[in-house]
Amino acid sequence: MTLSSTIECLFAGGTGALDLEGHRSGIFKRQIHGHARIEVDGLVGDEHADSSVHGGPEKAVHQYAAENYARLADAFAERANALVPGSLGENLSAYGLSECNVHIGDVFAAGTAVLQVSQPRSPCWKINHRFGVDRMSVYVMQTRITGWYYRVISPGVVRAGDQMTLLERQTDQVSIDRFWQVQLAHRPTIEDLRILANLPGLAPDWKRRLSERMRWLSAQSCPPS
Repeated sequence: MTLSSTIECLFAGGTGALDLEGHRSGIFKRQIHGHARIEVDGLVGDEHADSSVHGGPEKAVHQYAAENYARLADAFAERANALVPGSLGENLSAYGLSECNVHIGDVFAAGTAVLQVSQPRSPCWKINHRFGVDRMSVYVMQTRITGWYYRVISPGVVRAGDQMTLLERQTDQVSIDRFWQVQLAHRPTIEDLRILANLPGLAPDWKRRLSERMRWLSAQSCPPS
C-alpha cells in the first residue's frame, strides 16, 4: 500500500521540572530548525529524565499524530492554547499518519533514516502534570490516541519538509489502534493476545508482557484439579 506524509516539525531537547515537587521529565521538547541526525538511540541532542522507561533503542523516536491535538483541545478546552505539536514530548509531528493507519512493524523512510514502528506509547501521569489537568493521560489512553515509537533500522538525517514513506508492512492486521483495543479489553481472547505477541517488529518487552498475560488468562480458565 502507499502511505506517506510530510514531516511538519521535529522536536528534541533537555529535561524540565513538572511540578512543585521537582519531578523531572523530558516532555519539554524544543523545536528543531534545520536538520537533525537520527542515531540508534534517537535524535542527537534529545534527553530523557528516566532512562528506565524512556529512550533506548526500542523507544528511539516518538511520533504523535498532529491531528490528535484538535481532539485533545476539544476535550480539555481550558488548556487548548497549550495543546500544540511538540507539547506531549514527541520527536516527529506529521498529519496523515495516525494510530489507525500506522501498524506495528511498519518500516518508514524519514529523510535519509529508516525507522520501524516498535510499540505504542503508554501515556502516564506526567501528561497530567505537564498540563495541570487530571485524567488527561486516561483520556489519551481510552481514546487510543497515544502515539508510537520507532527503532532505528538505519541512521540518517531528517528535517521538516521531508517525506515519511512506508517502505514495508509486516502485518495488515494490527494497527496501533487495534493493538490498544485488544490490550485494553477486560478479558481479551488468548488468540488475540497471541496475535499481538507474535507480531514481527514488536518490542521484546511487549512480547514478554503479552505472553505473561496469556499464561495468566490460561490459568484462570483451567478448572481446579
